[in-house]
Amino acid sequence: MKYAEIILGQSYEKKVLVTPHMVETFAEITGDKNPVHLDEDFAKNTMFKKRIAHGILVVGYISAVLGMEFPGPGTIYMKQDTKFMRPVYIGEEIIVKITVKEKIDEKSRLILMTQVFNEKNEIAVDGEALVLFK
Repeated sequence: MKYAEIILGQSYEKKVLVTPHMVETFAEITGDKNPVHLDEDFAKNTMFKKRIAHGILVVGYISAVLGMEFPGPGTIYMKQDTKFMRPVYIGEEIIVKITVKEKIDEKSRLILMTQVFNEKNEIAVDGEALVLFK
């Protein structure tokens, strides 16, 4: 895809199944071994009642879509504003949705709405990204 082909309001969606392996690997790589992510007994005594995925892991799925699918290879992530609205549970299939909010033609930049929906179609992550795309 080329920058000129992108239009305002255009959106892209991808489903992702958040697996225990993903969460455990993320914890190992980053060192974030908070028991709410890794220990079912601990998590059941929290407000979440079961294990949840790391918020930044979920935002990483947004990054993967931006860099690989929409707008695609060559996208440079410049800024991300994020609000964590609801937890994403391990074993949940989420939908990553990217929508073009604004084009900055003179700099080949895009402002994108970045959202993640849970299985109940509720917004789990809401945000906005600035990317460079040529």
